[in-house]
Amino acid sequence: MRKKSKKILVLCTGNSCRSQLAEGYLRHFAGDDAEIYSAGIETHGVNRKAIQVMAEDHIDISGNTSNHVDEYSGIDFDAVITVCDNASEACPFFAGKVDRFHRNFPDPAKLTGTPEEVMDEFRRVRELIKAYSADFISQYINK
Repeated sequence: MRKKSKKILVLCTGNSCRSQLAEGYLRHFAGDDAEIYSAGIETHGVNRKAIQVMAEDHIDISGNTSNHVDEYSGIDFDAVITVCDNASEACPFFAGKVDRFHRNFPDPAKLTGTPEEVMDEFRRVRELIKAYSADFISQYINK
């Protein structure tokens, strides 16, 4: 008998960068063992540089959309991961037994500098989120 796949929500402020990166990697590492969603307390659109750095790692998030957390009010999530302090503080209540996780990642979209410096920061944050996502799936889903 196939086990029920877990439903996981990644929550960020604007659902434009960090939560999009995490959604892409969690989906990649979980395969069919989890349903991954991402949302924001606000919606800012998917950041083009986030799409670009994920494509560099052969993960396509170009079809992702920026969604507001209220759009998922009818889904019974097993876990909610907040990837920034603002989202953690503003995270709405989810009914039922929902495991909550928090890891504050730097926001690469806030960095100013040369185009190369900005892309280097996107890549650095991508690697942090990739490692966290792999660990999360191995400990929470594949345990």
